[in-house]
Amino acid sequence: MSVQELIAGIRSEDAGTRCAAWQTAGEYGASAVIPLAAVMGESGVDQEVARAAKNGLWAVVRSAWPPGTDAADGSVVSALIELLKGEQPVAVRREALWMLSEIGGAESVEAIAGLVTNGQLREDARCALERIPGEKSLDALKQAFDAAAEDFKSNLAQSLRARGETVDGVPCRKLTPVYKTKADGE
Repeated sequence: MSVQELIAGIRSEDAGTRCAAWQTAGEYGASAVIPLAAVMGESGVDQEVARAAKNGLWAVVRSAWPPGTDAADGSVVSALIELLKGEQPVAVRREALWMLSEIGGAESVEAIAGLVTNGQLREDARCALERIPGEKSLDALKQAFDAAAEDFKSNLAQSLRARGETVDGVPCRKLTPVYKTKADGE
């Protein structure tokens, strides 16, 4: 079956055909990433079709790093990085961020870090950077923290703390009182 046939199956009105199609998407690897993302982000597409395309993308991601291998398929990672660029809908870029948090490495950090300033995607980008191991992602979190708006600094501080860093000057949200207590003068 070709990628075009996969997409035709994903677009099928028959739920069984859609399900069978997305379950085989992992076999197509990187060649299916952009077409599946296009269906997922298509304006006006039936929600079940969009969901099947998203499930297919996740099947590709899960197949890209099979158990017992040392690294993910670089072509799938590259295709996901491409989804972060350009005019992809926010929902598609958000999924790509989470997918990269699963299989991406140092090669994906720059593209992810570029979205830490995007108002709609900054939280997803922060979480993705937190989950990617290595110094490059840690450095990207530090740089983002230094440049962040005040309303986002505590989120980045949390990621840095989760990575073992000490962050001074920004209290942990868990330790910030929500209600006044008798100890506070009430």
